[in-house]
Amino acid sequence: MTDIQTEIRNTVDQNDVVLFMKGTPQAPQCGFSRQVSSILNYMGVEFQDVNVLASDDMRQGIKTFSDWPTIPQLYVKGEFLGGCDIITEMTLSGELDGVLENNGIAYNKDAAEAIRAQSRQQA
Repeated sequence: MTDIQTEIRNTVDQNDVVLFMKGTPQAPQCGFSRQVSSILNYMGVEFQDVNVLASDDMRQGIKTFSDWPTIPQLYVKGEFLGGCDIITEMTLSGELDGVLENNGIAYNKDAAEAIRAQSRQQA
């Protein structure tokens, strides 16, 4: 494994929830990264963020690591879940709740329900 692949593997292995994103949760640099970090923050999920814009090696390396072409990318307990569309879908269906619960990750169930209720109102 290359150094960047080792760094990514270590980050994913050493943190329960990791979001590889453009920017930071406080200053996202793209709407998709903003959406996923906002979902996690609203649901009270503690996560490690990695700003892929800080390093070209990281930005390309995470795409190789996951064999997924886009960013953001969310990992829970070492498992790649997906990008913005998939995480949004999982949130709205309740599937993300199940993944978090099955992996012992704390989150605010009421907040997750509020996201779904808001989505139903907008539909």
